[in-house]
Amino acid sequence: MSAGPAEVVFRVGVGSCGIANGARAVHEALDAAVRKAGRGAVKPVGCGGACHREPLVEVENGAGTATYTHVTPERAARIVRRHLRRAPAAGEALSGTPRIVLENCGVVNPREVEDYLERDGYRALRRCRESLTPQQVIETIAASGLRGRGGAGFPTARKWALALAQAGPKYVVCNGDEGDPGAFMDRLVLESDPHRVIEGLAIAAHATGASHGVFYIRAEYPQAVELVRRAIEQARERDLTPGLRLEVREGAGAFVCGEETALIASLEGRRGVPRLRPPYPVERGYRDRPTVINNVETLASVPWILRNGAEAFASYGTESSKGTKVFALAGKIRHGGLIEVPMGHTIREIVEGSGGGMAHGRELKAVQLGGPSGGCLPARLCDLPVDYEALTASGAIMGSGGMVVLDDRDCMVDISRYFLRFSCHESCGKCTFCRVGTRRMLEILDRLCEGRGREEDLLDLAELAERVSRTSLCGLGQTAPNPVNTALRFFRDEFEAHVRDGRCPAGKCSALVNYRINDACIGCTLCAQVCPVGAIDYRPHERHAIDVETCTRCDMCFDACRDGAVEIVSGGRVSVASPADADAGGDRA
Repeated sequence: MSAGPAEVVFRVGVGSCGIANGARAVHEALDAAVRKAGRGAVKPVGCGGACHREPLVEVENGAGTATYTHVTPERAARIVRRHLRRAPAAGEALSGTPRIVLENCGVVNPREVEDYLERDGYRALRRCRESLTPQQVIETIAASGLRGRGGAGFPTARKWALALAQAGPKYVVCNGDEGDPGAFMDRLVLESDPHRVIEGLAIAAHATGASHGVFYIRAEYPQAVELVRRAIEQARERDLTPGLRLEVREGAGAFVCGEETALIASLEGRRGVPRLRPPYPVERGYRDRPTVINNVETLASVPWILRNGAEAFASYGTESSKGTKVFALAGKIRHGGLIEVPMGHTIREIVEGSGGGMAHGRELKAVQLGGPSGGCLPARLCDLPVDYEALTASGAIMGSGGMVVLDDRDCMVDISRYFLRFSCHESCGKCTFCRVGTRRMLEILDRLCEGRGREEDLLDLAELAERVSRTSLCGLGQTAPNPVNTALRFFRDEFEAHVRDGRCPAGKCSALVNYRINDACIGCTLCAQVCPVGAIDYRPHERHAIDVETCTRCDMCFDACRDGAVEIVSGGRVSVASPADADAGGDRA
């Protein structure tokens, strides 16, 4: 149903995160209520980044916008009646930050090119084609200070200039193969605003003299793949990208294919394995032709820069890191989701501002930045500004934008093991130290978490990390030890406690902890009711007991207890939940 100029429009987010939370049923309820009322319009849009508040509905009536979160189908019908039958309520406010990459996310219908055109879509590309030479486009991007958002932060204009200098047919490739655990920046932008990325890729093609563009998107993103293909067809039908051939190729989900040369090998139908550089892809890439590869966020920034000017983009950020950065914020915070903040914001400002602070009032312990290639920074360093140089100097990296917040219940040995296990599993196997060295490192971390650590393990771990970093061919291997290195550097006392005391200070490593019930037990049976393996007998009004042989250390009894009766014992130390902690969600004292 289309909306007239004065119509009330109900926007509902139906990206992957919204669908997972029931947005399709909300969409159907809105549509049914609007049809019954005989006026208004429902617009399905992508996610705007507030994933923790999905299903999310925004109501626009010309005078303003009201936002509703955690909407159910029943509530959706009430929202329609409220806005169509009487004066609208204020709704729920969502705090705003500058939006460049996410400018249209949650606003436009990703299935309709008209929505994008109404918001100045493809205007920047028309300007480039009609009045700017390739060199002028590159100079504009250079003046903006845009650096690649895929991880390394290489200046975008410099890469384009290198490609422009090459002769013969050229390719531009959009790298949509994000594989970091917890990262979903590319998915959300491709699902919510596909024409924006197409326009950015087309501008890159104009600036470098390329005639062929390829979207490389992992197959685990079926909605993104479908929407980009649909958007390419719409752009072709309207002749919005004349002279540029565009196609979508699906990746099989190998993390290493995020590396440029491995991605090119995959595009060519070969095994996704990195190769030595030089020659670099801008010299000899896809089909042995000069190839520019930019990630989704980089390309989505380009149309905004051409429309608003390089100075406007450069007004955000720091001296060396201009513009904004999109992060996938996850972990022990109140508000998870996708956020966009100016470069230079501190980690603490992001956690306390965009993230809403720590969940359940727990204490901030660390932030893991950059996924499996990044590092763990302790709370005392969380006043660092988020820019490329500051993070690299601290031992972490910007990466593609994953940010996992950890609290005092998280074990840093276990966290470093989690990320190393991912890198070990995703190694292509070409380099001996990446293939074998990460496996030996993982074996050491397994021993530590299982209480079998040896004194020499920490020295061996550091030596292996150094050799893996120094001898691996590609960025995956070179950065795989980063989570371990930073954890050893900033949380060495936790590693030593695992080795010397057989103790996990956070009480997370199940082999090093036992659960028991003390005299405070009143026999309420809550612990027995939630135990998934029947390790606690159901005995109302009697003190309960835990069968330690059956217990899986899942924490459910600890979280359920309201009387501080469940204790966690590790290395002779006891942790117990207070009633106040239990009321806040059963968090550990």
